[in-house]
Amino acid sequence: MADDEQREPEEEFREMLRRMLSGNGDIDPQQLAGAAGLPTDPALIASLMSQLQSAMQYRGDGIDLDAAKDRASAIAREDQRALDPATSNALMQAFQVAALWLDEVTDVAELTSAPRLLTREQWAALTTPTWAQLAEPVASSIANALTEVIDQQAPEELRSMLGDPSRMMRSLGGALFALQLGQVIGQLSSEVVSGGDVGIPLLDEQEAALVPQNVDAFGEGLDIPVDEVRIYLAVRELAHARLFRSARWLRLHLITSITEYARGLHIDADAVQDLAMRFDPSNAEELQEAMASGALIPPKTPEQEAALARLETMLALVEGWVDTVTAEATARLPHADAIAEMVRRRRATGGPAESALGALVGLELRPRRLREAATMWQRLASDLGRAQRDALWSHPDLVPTSEDIDEPGALVARLRDPGTEDDAIDRAIEELLDDESGDRPHERSDGSADEGPGASGR
Repeated sequence: MADDEQREPEEEFREMLRRMLSGNGDIDPQQLAGAAGLPTDPALIASLMSQLQSAMQYRGDGIDLDAAKDRASAIAREDQRALDPATSNALMQAFQVAALWLDEVTDVAELTSAPRLLTREQWAALTTPTWAQLAEPVASSIANALTEVIDQQAPEELRSMLGDPSRMMRSLGGALFALQLGQVIGQLSSEVVSGGDVGIPLLDEQEAALVPQNVDAFGEGLDIPVDEVRIYLAVRELAHARLFRSARWLRLHLITSITEYARGLHIDADAVQDLAMRFDPSNAEELQEAMASGALIPPKTPEQEAALARLETMLALVEGWVDTVTAEATARLPHADAIAEMVRRRRATGGPAESALGALVGLELRPRRLREAATMWQRLASDLGRAQRDALWSHPDLVPTSEDIDEPGALVARLRDPGTEDDAIDRAIEELLDDESGDRPHERSDGSADEGPGASGR
């Protein structure tokens, strides 16, 4: 009797999988939603089933972008308010003031396109492609793990019935991942206040945008005039967008760094198999917790830790520069310090949707060394001037390093007198070229010339 009870969940899951993949019989939508870790509200299940059936037809590689976008938009619409003219006018005026104040404190050029105001649904739809690009390596790793498990564990009758169960399981896993990603993006749309709120440019590199409904929610309970909050957040968003427009290499560099880091994440097939063996379809909390907590993602390797450290340094440099420029531009706002502290607290903790997204893609995007990076940028501005500070973004080789964040004084000294370092680099390059050619004279330590291996009569 005990053995039968232990086998019962496995048999129930196997039967559900047979019906789902073969198309024979009805599927319990509530059971499927629970297995995916998604809400089981009956009002949402019909839409979920339609999206899943569509996603199951997807035969491309990576995440089904349409399925993720549809799910994100559906969630974002739930508590959405329409843009009202009065709030829109006030925010556009805030952007105008922000642009003027930024011109006073930075040489980074203005944007070529006007700022935008977005509903939550618009934010979700516009940012889903970037999120999908960042999450695709993890989605592929999960699909590979599911495929490996089904190849090893699928009953013979299931193989003969379906022909290629691993292909079907890959489609199923990709569909569920796309829907989960859309679910989290839709939830995140209620937390963010702008296009650059999470540190990376989710919109086009020349776009700045605010989400008015969330801007209003940010200011609630602060006992600060709403106009000050709007101007402050507009300055931050414009500074972020201007930086990525000016440093054209930066957006690609960040996204490439994130995706390369994520490609090093390999889901442990044994963990997936163990979870599947213990999975009870009538109680989906364990599967939901495993996906939401990132339990299926193994510990980071030393190489990944090093890559993550480099990525966090760059994110800290970006956010630190934005913080510094924003503080300078908003110095005339009476409550600028209080708003800045609220931004720091919010950024340090993040929201529940952001935490879920971090677990889903295996990466938290909040840099830990932000305060130190901001201090470094402030030191550069005070000692060398804003123009030289901002010029460091013109090329990736000029951007400060982690060591520079630790020792801003040494960076200032090096920038004040770059000749010695440049001469040493030039000499090293010249010596390297000489060694490769083998036919140019080298200078001895005593100053005499060595004519090289081709010399004779010595």
